[in-house]
Amino acid sequence: MRGFISRRLIGLVSLLLAASTPMLCQQPGSFYWVNFHSPKDQSIVTWVTRALTVENWTAIREIGVMYDAALVVTTDRATPQSSPNSDTFNIWSVSLTSHAVTPILKGVNLRWLDSLRFVTDTPLEPAILYDNCHQCAANTYFTTFHYNLVNHQWEARWTNGGEGVAVWNENHPAGMKWTQVYAVMTHGNGLAQLVTWNHFDYGHGRSVQDSMYSYDVDSSTRLDRTIMLSGKQADAMKIKLCTAQNAVTGLARGQDSELCQDLLHHPHRLGPLRGVPARRLAPPHQKAPAPKKTAPVPEHR
Repeated sequence: MRGFISRRLIGLVSLLLAASTPMLCQQPGSFYWVNFHSPKDQSIVTWVTRALTVENWTAIREIGVMYDAALVVTTDRATPQSSPNSDTFNIWSVSLTSHAVTPILKGVNLRWLDSLRFVTDTPLEPAILYDNCHQCAANTYFTTFHYNLVNHQWEARWTNGGEGVAVWNENHPAGMKWTQVYAVMTHGNGLAQLVTWNHFDYGHGRSVQDSMYSYDVDSSTRLDRTIMLSGKQADAMKIKLCTAQNAVTGLARGQDSELCQDLLHHPHRLGPLRGVPARRLAPPHQKAPAPKKTAPVPEHR
């Protein structure tokens, strides 16, 4: 059972800091969530609490352990009278051998999802959705966490500027119709892939623009991979996205949009992906001009 530990208990916990390195109770290499009420996990709780003493937090909400590093979630509440809905969170990688603490990301409205696998024969990765602000036109981000064997710490995938992949945006500029579609889909081998599609319609005779990206992990290098999709590859992916083909529960949105419904009922309307230069086509109502006739060449007798 999961729980949390308040900063107010630090003084009591500090008295228990006798051991230099916590004893891992699970099999090496197997990820597990710490049980805050289990005596077997108290050395982990004590170690993490001591490592985070100098950081800003109100409570430790989750501790996940794999090998020699802990994936830790802390929350911060502005005042004791503040609503829990206004809490912010931070996620850290805490070394279980050196007390080193590495911040991973922060945000609000954290939602844990089913774990996913991106590389064959590797552990499942905890996955989350989260937002960047309360009571605002928020951005929603997606990422997963994996243990880096080289650095001996937890890391988030596909981060840019300290954030995961932006999958939804509530702040739409005036004068433009912005349609968003995304899904995390699994293949026959069980590996996952995130695909996002942003469709921008500016109206007034201006060309629409599309931006479609795939996020996965390269099987040979095991590094994060981001690919811009275009052409026939993008057209095929649009159908998969709009039908939510093999989508993970809770990780698909936008399939009920007018854009998707129109595409599924009229797939022949697929045009070139205009996020990249595309060949300009003549309007369908214009006929190609007939070839010019030339005067016949007189015969020589």
